[in-house]
Amino acid sequence: MADATTAARSRIDRALAELERKILELKARPASAPAIADDDLFAPRSSGQGADGQRVAELEAAGREASDALARAAEAVRGVLAESEAG
Repeated sequence: MADATTAARSRIDRALAELERKILELKARPASAPAIADDDLFAPRSSGQGADGQRVAELEAAGREASDALARAAEAVRGVLAESEAG
């Protein structure tokens, strides 16, 4: 399970780094600069739809894995807190 969590975190970290890079690039552009093709970070890309579909599926899977891991961690914390309050 730790391997899956580590892999999910790695995928999320890569996605966040790519998002941060794009945001910084967009912020660095002057307002008078012409629009660039991928200035909408959330718009689907027109080329390589198969790769994009796979990327979206990977991100969704990583999100589900991260959500599950966080839910398990929260449940474990609740259990420890309940035990410490009872004892």
